[in-house]
Amino acid sequence: MTAPQALLDQDGVRLTVQDAVATVTLNRPAKRNAQSPAMWRALTEAGRLLPGSVRVVVLRGEGKSFSAGLDRQAFTPEGFDGEPSFLDLARGSEADLDAEIAGYQRAFTWWRRNDIVSIAAVQGHAIGAGFQLALACDLRVCADDVQFAMRETSLGLVPDLGGTQPLVGLVGYARALEICATGRFVHAAEAERVGLANLVVPVDELAAAAEDLAAAVLAAPRDAVVETKALLRGAVTRGYDEQRAEERAAQGRRLRDLAGLGE
Repeated sequence: MTAPQALLDQDGVRLTVQDAVATVTLNRPAKRNAQSPAMWRALTEAGRLLPGSVRVVVLRGEGKSFSAGLDRQAFTPEGFDGEPSFLDLARGSEADLDAEIAGYQRAFTWWRRNDIVSIAAVQGHAIGAGFQLALACDLRVCADDVQFAMRETSLGLVPDLGGTQPLVGLVGYARALEICATGRFVHAAEAERVGLANLVVPVDELAAAAEDLAAAVLAAPRDAVVETKALLRGAVTRGYDEQRAEERAAQGRRLRDLAGLGE
């Protein structure tokens, strides 16, 4: 096993790679890993910097909370140094505002790429943007102190960082609406019961549980995992016959590869 290699450490985001596993760490523990546009740019850059050898990405938060959501400084008139405040953005054109939000969303989209499996190791608070970042990952391992909440609606906003589709996919429309409209906390037992958490463990076992899950994913051949992930992700939008055709095509590729006939 090689030593971990640091590829990025900026704006509250640290990326390290060890063999086939990358670890992305939110590193603003004093602010409970509250998020900012600078952090979102760093998260986007982390996805761009992933070596092709990486098969699993573990996302974690330093300190007691995974992420307490958006840094409230974004809503102050002064905003962040060198950044337009959200109030200034709202006063601009619709096209500029749309483009800015699209840029923010890029930090939340690459986790679902077919060539990797992403695992969020979530402890403490995962609120708003923190909840959506956990939802961006394929799998979630949670500590027994986890508290998910979607507070955007309570603030007069909507979840806009890619979290609505995976939330509905995991818990269904009615429960997703209730969680978002009320802004209430979803604790560990409920998170596991409704499918938000793949696994719940004691806080002091969270890191080891994420490592064990990563090792289990790595135990299967890479191409088989990539093909399977693509099949499962597409199953939501395909009809039954179309999905069966996709399964046949994927299995044909796998069989040809195992027979040494692949390209």
